[in-house]
Amino acid sequence: MAVPQEDGTVFWITLIVGLAGTAVALALAGKRVLFLVKLFKSGQPAPDRVASVKRDPKGDIEGQVTEVLGQKKLLKWTVAGLAHFFVMWAFFLLITVYLEAGVALLFGLDVHIPFLQDWGPIGFVQDTIALACAAGLLTFAIIRLKNAPAKLGRKSRFDGSHTGGAWVILFMIFNVVWTMFFFRGVAEATGNLGYGKAAYFSYWVGTWFDGLSDHTLEILESVGLLLHIGVALAFLVIVVNSKHLHIFLAPLNVMFKRRPSGLGAAQPVMKPDGSNLDFEEADPDEDLFGRSKIEDFTWKGFLDFATCTECGRCQSQCPAWNTEKPLSPKMVILELRDHAFAKAPYFLATEEEQAAFTDEQKLAMQVDKPLVGEDGVIHPDVLWSCTNCGACVEQCPVDIEHIDHILDMRRYQAMIESSFPSEAGVMLKNLENKGNPWGMSEMKRLEWVEELDFEVEVVDEKLPEDVEYLFWVGCAGALEDRAKKTTKAVAELLHIAGVKFAVLGPMEACTGDPARRLGMEYLFQGMAQQNVETLNDAGVKKIVATCPHCFNTLANEYPQVGGHYEVVHHTQLLADLVDNGRLVPVTPIEENITYHDPCFLGRHNKVYKQPRDIMAKVPGVKTQEMHRCKDKGFCCGAGGARMWMEERIGKRINTERVDEALETNPDTVSTACPFCLVMLGDAINEKKSAGEAKESLEVVDVAQLLIKSIKGEATVAAAAE
Repeated sequence: MAVPQEDGTVFWITLIVGLAGTAVALALAGKRVLFLVKLFKSGQPAPDRVASVKRDPKGDIEGQVTEVLGQKKLLKWTVAGLAHFFVMWAFFLLITVYLEAGVALLFGLDVHIPFLQDWGPIGFVQDTIALACAAGLLTFAIIRLKNAPAKLGRKSRFDGSHTGGAWVILFMIFNVVWTMFFFRGVAEATGNLGYGKAAYFSYWVGTWFDGLSDHTLEILESVGLLLHIGVALAFLVIVVNSKHLHIFLAPLNVMFKRRPSGLGAAQPVMKPDGSNLDFEEADPDEDLFGRSKIEDFTWKGFLDFATCTECGRCQSQCPAWNTEKPLSPKMVILELRDHAFAKAPYFLATEEEQAAFTDEQKLAMQVDKPLVGEDGVIHPDVLWSCTNCGACVEQCPVDIEHIDHILDMRRYQAMIESSFPSEAGVMLKNLENKGNPWGMSEMKRLEWVEELDFEVEVVDEKLPEDVEYLFWVGCAGALEDRAKKTTKAVAELLHIAGVKFAVLGPMEACTGDPARRLGMEYLFQGMAQQNVETLNDAGVKKIVATCPHCFNTLANEYPQVGGHYEVVHHTQLLADLVDNGRLVPVTPIEENITYHDPCFLGRHNKVYKQPRDIMAKVPGVKTQEMHRCKDKGFCCGAGGARMWMEERIGKRINTERVDEALETNPDTVSTACPFCLVMLGDAINEKKSAGEAKESLEVVDVAQLLIKSIKGEATVAAAAE
């Protein structure tokens, strides 16, 4: 052991203080880690998550490289993303500095690790990333001051976050940086820094200590070493007790996320062994019908809660929050997390230990606090405000699955408590009795066919062999007047292109999407199984759908009940037909058009390009994007079964979206979803009545624009009369 001092007093004091501090910090941090491990292990099983990791090792690596190391999601917000990128990489790279500090503590200040502590480029990288980290901290400070909740209120994405804790973390990271340069600067002055001028900033700091005695430098170097190590140890204890747990948990959450993402299909209700719950045999006293208490969440749910960074990106994009409703996806996760941490000592205890808790202790542990309720962890208005648009999941940098947790809580409320907005009950009865949300006769599903000048094939029992696609019309497409225009346009376009298609007519029933998204999973399962039986008996292989909700359900959710089909959205098929020259738009449409991305087509299924490609091929069309578009698009307000619930709190979501559309001064608003067509159309009509929109403004499906250009405006107008 090298001891550079004559009597070694400074060395031994440094060693003893350093080891004692390390022991205390590790004990405190270890106790917290053991608690967290016990908490996560207490969660319900999620064998599908473990299976997906084992099944796709390539995906595991790709996720860590792109999302954790590459910061893919964070870099979508360029300035904040770059700041976080540098701070995160400083965390990784400066581990080498702490390795050096550990060697100095244990073996003496003049002991070096060969290559690591005497090769100039390493010193250069260490100094550079530390300075980049400091710049990142300054950027974070400016962002937080500029977006302070005290100044912006709910417009701040940090509203509701633990802002004080965030400032503590920024301060602690700053302490890591300055103590590093202090320690290394003194080491340079004593000749113990082996990088020379390559560690340029440390070298410059070393000049500050010129002229000091050797003994003073020796003491300063030891103090700097202890400060640098002490800051790291204090930081460790703070991190495992704060939101910055994501430093360690984010890679795990990314690894165990739903693949390819938490969007698209809603997850079925699962049994502990990972199989789907059969509602015909299920027992509410034995099986979990959603989540009724915090203990009902899976270990992945607990991991989600603990991983939240409180960055508020989800909140800033949420249509409910942006229209003054009580739902904040961030606050849902934080409230569940805080409740889990508060109640954990109780549900992790044995029955004997639970019996020993006093009433005051139980009150502090929120033992009797309901998960959902007026005085619950989650208020009902929060739960039922969600449109399932997916903005929160799309924006979350650590892959938290907000929709899954909201849906699981809805399931218990709907199926066990029968507690949901009353108007949704009418929709459910209509689904059960008539097979559609409006309660119309199944025979009305073919009325739109009578308005066409060509024959549409209707499936009797088997799909004819020469038919390429089953056209899934959907409830809105068959029964809602505005959506029927899209249905007829698509049918005409397929006919013009020579695509053989057929429809089910009265044999078609709702896919069950509204029931599932409301939380009435058993009704969805029944409807889905009935439809799958119909489709399979008919020999259906390929389906085209105009409704993104039907498209998502058929493509992503029906495989859960044995329905495996090749499903395309009508914009995908039409874009392909245009590209192949089978549909040729010729008549110019001299209009300024803004396109609204349907959530279940865009974010949930990543179909952004094809609708825009179709409009780009129509002569004369000038397109202008709204400021919130594509993966940052804003919901129309109809998803998550909200189409059949009154919107009584705050500003109407469809009104907010139309206000954004009007900023582009459009002649037409286009979309590719019957729900969006209805919601935006209603808001536009309100604006017209108030004199805030021109009378000629209308909302149309992309297919309507295409048929208008292909057939000519006069022909379409004549057909509509």
